[in-house]
Amino acid sequence: MANSDLGFTPLAFTERSPETMHLRARQLFEELNERRTVREFSDRPVAKEVIEYLLQTASSAPSGAHKQPWTFCVISDPVMKAKIREAAEKEEYENYHGRMSDDWLVDLKKFGTDWEKPFLTTAPYLIVAFKKAYDIGPDGEREKNYYVNESVGLACGFLIAAIHHAGLVTVTHTPSPMNFLQQILKRPANERPFLLLPVGYPAEDAQVPVIERKGLGEVSVWFE
Repeated sequence: MANSDLGFTPLAFTERSPETMHLRARQLFEELNERRTVREFSDRPVAKEVIEYLLQTASSAPSGAHKQPWTFCVISDPVMKAKIREAAEKEEYENYHGRMSDDWLVDLKKFGTDWEKPFLTTAPYLIVAFKKAYDIGPDGEREKNYYVNESVGLACGFLIAAIHHAGLVTVTHTPSPMNFLQQILKRPANERPFLLLPVGYPAEDAQVPVIERKGLGEVSVWFE
């Protein structure tokens, strides 16, 4: 069967010169290499349209069989943010006081984190990514999704990059367990919380730990 019979369309591809490719690759690296996880937020407002574009960018990520098995819940309501913070801090308190191993707590010391998460109420937006274990068809039947974790992880990676590119900051927050998010946001049974991202401007006095990323030689192996 010809591709045209399957609903294919010509690829929209812009070829770059080697010099332009090198420049664009370097510029993107330099931009994203400046990205830092931030835990101290300002309550300055952010235009809703900006968040909408960020979510559209996230949804441009590849996914198994193009099922796009994700839902992004965006929370700006102060009451709902307070409920999420209360529930998250309850779980985090248990984590820091018994659930986490000693090694884990030692590894976290350099970040200065604890069970309190004020950014959940300070940041103007919370984006909660849910993974869809399966879809619900028009007649209520289950429809399979594929490579769900990988697909949602890719979409969240796109989202984090887009947040930085737009000039905002975030922190990847994964309180464990996260079932309370499904309950507070009243999501259906086929959706499971995957990641929580506060989004906004950094506080004027925000600080980040002094850390270094691994070099290319530590994260890649070349076979030439």
